[in-house]
Amino acid sequence: MNYLKAISLSLILGGAFVSFGPPNCNLFEGDCKDACQEAEHAIMHGQGSRASQIHFDKSIALCPTFAYSYYEKAVPFAKRGYMDECMPFMNKAVESNAVEYLGHRGWYHFFFMHNYKAAIKDIETLQDLYGNDDIGVTGDAMYHLNIMKALCYKGLGQKEKAIRCIEDQMAKEDHYSGLYDYLHLGVLYLENGNLQNALEILTIQIEQDPWSEAYYYRAQVYKQLQDSEKCIADLNQALVQYKNGDKLKNSYRQIVDEIYELDIVDALEEEKHGLNKE
Repeated sequence: MNYLKAISLSLILGGAFVSFGPPNCNLFEGDCKDACQEAEHAIMHGQGSRASQIHFDKSIALCPTFAYSYYEKAVPFAKRGYMDECMPFMNKAVESNAVEYLGHRGWYHFFFMHNYKAAIKDIETLQDLYGNDDIGVTGDAMYHLNIMKALCYKGLGQKEKAIRCIEDQMAKEDHYSGLYDYLHLGVLYLENGNLQNALEILTIQIEQDPWSEAYYYRAQVYKQLQDSEKCIADLNQALVQYKNGDKLKNSYRQIVDEIYELDIVDALEEEKHGLNKE
């Protein structure tokens, strides 16, 4: 997968989904070339519109192995929350082109359905197909798929395994660094009781991208280290960042480790109350 292309398309689409144009139709012959051209007609209409879906249906009828059209039929169902309608098309895309679409299906399992075991299985199958090659990024280009795999382990309560997975991926020279990698690793360290590592990693996240969540979780580290002054300072800054919009957000679901303004306000009141009692 071309990472730069994925990032640019992700930004164009508001960071929600990456949707590619159909492959070069000149690479196909006969009915499959006609199917590719039908897909080109489909994307000229609004995503999920009746006209676009009709063209994709024609494309699939012409060439039942044309994976792109199955995938693009699946996307608007997912955006609307109709996963029962989405997944049969996604499964057909994987059946027709596993290398291209296993990572996408794994991301859908993770992102929309919290089906962490299914997501991990897809990523590991993709890794087997690639061998030692890089397996690419998530459908929104926010994470390397191995980082997403770590978040799946976290969702299953296997936090030590999640930490190792992130550490191993981030140690690679060609690691594709997502916007929240250090944040998630720092939170995992915090949750696992490794406060010094959490402090170091969350500070790196703040230096790179000062998300509200990074300040909030670093404040939790300072709280456990019994440094109320730094805890309150970070919580106040977390509130500033939150109100400025510098926070984790997605149009479709809550992101792992995302917080809300009330979380910050409650933590501030609790810390100030404890300080006053002293």
